Amino acid sequence: MVELSDDKVLSEILKAVADTTRRALLTQLCQQGPSRVTDLANYYDMSLNAISKHIKVLEKAGLVTRKNIGRTHWIAADLVLLAEVESWFKELKSIWELRLNKLDDIMNNGDKND
Repeated sequence: MVELSDDKVLSEILKAVADTTRRALLTQLCQQGPSRVTDLANYYDMSLNAISKHIKVLEKAGLVTRKNIGRTHWIAADLVLLAEVESWFKELKSIWELRLNKLDDIMNNGDKND
């Protein structure tokens, strides 16, 4: 069984990126760099309240950071925690590779035992 260093962190990240709007926001922030919340709301044709809710989910997951300069809120992507997801996928991949290798051995060596 795959053991995680922090299952809660992984769950928060996966929950955050499960939504198409949040994935699009994260992609845009990676491509264009830090953006004002108001610009993001205009770009997605959403209310400021709606975009703020999406940003809060991304913040809770640790995928974006917020910097306040006066009354302006700047949002930037922070992908450091994605290493948790990558690590989890690598563990899953290695488990499947072991199983497939074992199956391959059985298939190839099964003829020798007959």
